[in-house]
Amino acid sequence: MSRSRSHQGFSQVVRPQVADIRPYVPGKPISSLQRELSIKQVIKLASNENPLGCSPRSTAAIQNHLTELSRYPDGSAFYLKQTLSQKLGVQPENLIIGNGSNEVLELVARAFAAEGDEIIYSQYGFIVYALSAQVVGAKAIEVPAQDYGHNLQAMVEAITENTKIIYLANPNNPTGTRFDRIAWEAFIAQVPDQVLVVLDEAYFEYVEAEDYPNGLDYLAQYPNLLVVRTFSKIYGLAALRVGYLVGDPEVVDYLNRIREPFNVNHLAMVAAESALHDQHFVQKAVEINRQAKKILTEFFETYQLSYIPSSTNFMTVEIGKQAAEVNEALLQKGVIVRPIANYGLPNHLRISMGTLLEMQQFVGILREVLLSMQLIEPIEKADMEIVEVKDYV
Repeated sequence: MSRSRSHQGFSQVVRPQVADIRPYVPGKPISSLQRELSIKQVIKLASNENPLGCSPRSTAAIQNHLTELSRYPDGSAFYLKQTLSQKLGVQPENLIIGNGSNEVLELVARAFAAEGDEIIYSQYGFIVYALSAQVVGAKAIEVPAQDYGHNLQAMVEAITENTKIIYLANPNNPTGTRFDRIAWEAFIAQVPDQVLVVLDEAYFEYVEAEDYPNGLDYLAQYPNLLVVRTFSKIYGLAALRVGYLVGDPEVVDYLNRIREPFNVNHLAMVAAESALHDQHFVQKAVEINRQAKKILTEFFETYQLSYIPSSTNFMTVEIGKQAAEVNEALLQKGVIVRPIANYGLPNHLRISMGTLLEMQQFVGILREVLLSMQLIEPIEKADMEIVEVKDYV
């Protein structure tokens, strides 16, 4: 006869740094809001997704490979690496493919940092940087931001003999800020050779400024530089989770030793490879994004709302102490944006760019909410013009 035992939990055996972790909270799914409110029409502007979807070449590639679902994927990602290496001008051994860029960001911490080490990142930086430090037991060094962006010189000054990794995002999420070539070159020249610099360029395709430094241009000069990119944003493959890191072959080799076998599924790899061959889709997404940001910027300036100029496919706006209430009111009207109190910005909301029609609908709903809460004054203004953009073919 079995005896029942009193379950005391596992708090005494779990690693302390794991017990203290607050899990990453993603943007609210459309299906969740539909269930909660019993509504069909939802505008999701919360997760920095591509409103155009993905390239038709990617969907066609997936269709062509559906008969191969019983086979394990190529663990070396040979064909995707070949295509990437040709496009980026690097060698396949410079590349590691990840289950989204999140995986490779975390792999760097797991491979090169431990208890007693230090990992540096910026205030308002992507939350995965802090989580990566915490999970390996490293000391997280958060450097105060400058105008919501990276203070690169202060980050250099934060380096000690215990520093192992510096995480940077250019442009940054969730603020949309970026640093220019002059600031970057001054920074990287001061970083000791033994400190790894992880440059997260998840949104680099959206940047149109001429003074933006492409991280790949500096790899040959700085072996301690690692550049991380993703297929989730401009390529519209967020559901498939594909990212990659470009770096020194020795560093990539160490990362591969702890990478999970078959970490990226076959359909994801063939979709990503096909996406690289459709740069017309990328150009179209940039153009839609530019016009969508114009709609939002005009609204913010018309109603004198303070916003952070953005080089990405999202914008962050200051609402004030009632930001959480505004977010809830938008949800009740079928609109999902992103509260960012967990980033230390409780008075702000982050808004992803949608289609031009979605953006026009959104500013109308936002205006209605802000007026009802007396957070803006009514202004007589004609509707903002929607510039028609032909569907992608």
